[in-house]
Amino acid sequence: MRLEDYDYDLPSELIAQTPIEPRDNGRLLDCLSQTNCFYDRKVSELPELLDSGDLVVVNDSKVIPARLFLNKRTGAEIEILLLRRSDGEYGPNSWEALIRPLKRCPNGTELYSKDEKLIAVVQDRIHGSDGGDVGVVTFCEGHNPLDLGSIALPPYISNPDINNERYQTIFAAHPGSIAAPTAGLHFTEGLVEGLRSKGIEIAKVNLEIGLDTFRPISVDDPAKHQIHSEYYCIPDETLHKCEQASRVVAVGTTTVRALESCYATGKLYGSTNLYIYGKYQFKVVDVLMTNFHLPRSTLLLMIEAFCGPIWKDIYRHAITNRYRMLSFGDAMIVARES
Repeated sequence: MRLEDYDYDLPSELIAQTPIEPRDNGRLLDCLSQTNCFYDRKVSELPELLDSGDLVVVNDSKVIPARLFLNKRTGAEIEILLLRRSDGEYGPNSWEALIRPLKRCPNGTELYSKDEKLIAVVQDRIHGSDGGDVGVVTFCEGHNPLDLGSIALPPYISNPDINNERYQTIFAAHPGSIAAPTAGLHFTEGLVEGLRSKGIEIAKVNLEIGLDTFRPISVDDPAKHQIHSEYYCIPDETLHKCEQASRVVAVGTTTVRALESCYATGKLYGSTNLYIYGKYQFKVVDVLMTNFHLPRSTLLLMIEAFCGPIWKDIYRHAITNRYRMLSFGDAMIVARES
């Protein structure tokens, strides 16, 4: 495997800076035929592409206000991006976080609010598979970081005026993600009703989206990339529905990862570092609806593992036909390679 094989030219003007309204008015590239015959549709047409007995599975994780800006005693600004709660080794109210610049925050660095209240202390640095800017921050008693932070939009979105609720799906219920499960952003209550009226059920899983959403692959051989672990949970009801469904239609790569982790481990919940690439043998997901992803990303490797080399033709069609790309962009739907 070569990282350059997962590269493509992404015109900056195609990176969607604002969400489309209404949510289900985005474009949907229909690739279900598994040939080079692609069809340009709308997300609102999704019920027409699926059959009675299919099961649509969504990620109901909710984005937390994970980005904080604090100051050192010197006044220097430090950006904190919360990743996940610590396992308790560092005491209560501790979080693993991206700290920028970490090199200027040795262990014991105190971090203050604008009004000079002590908010948190940098406890440790974590190097290796989780990335060089990750450390542990302990927040002082009486300071809940989720009351102090803001939603962290992806770095390629420069529009500062987006309503935070527009970066949540209509399914969002369980706080824990630092980024939205973006394929789910296309869904409306009307679209859900349209699916159900055709005999297509909706089921939910939970996967807390973490660091790899922001971290590109940096090694020449993607197989050597170390993926960040994320928490997932599959309700018993969802597992039962998957076993009964004609086809399992995963909405988003995070839903795929949650379902495949469950089937790979036999566990309904836990921490997963499942890295899907290459000749991975999918055990449950038959159809994938997903947005278009960054070049050289783990998500693009999952797409290739799912549908095969046709992904390059899909992306070529999308770019030629001016599809909106990435988090607030349009979507595609594709069947698993047979």
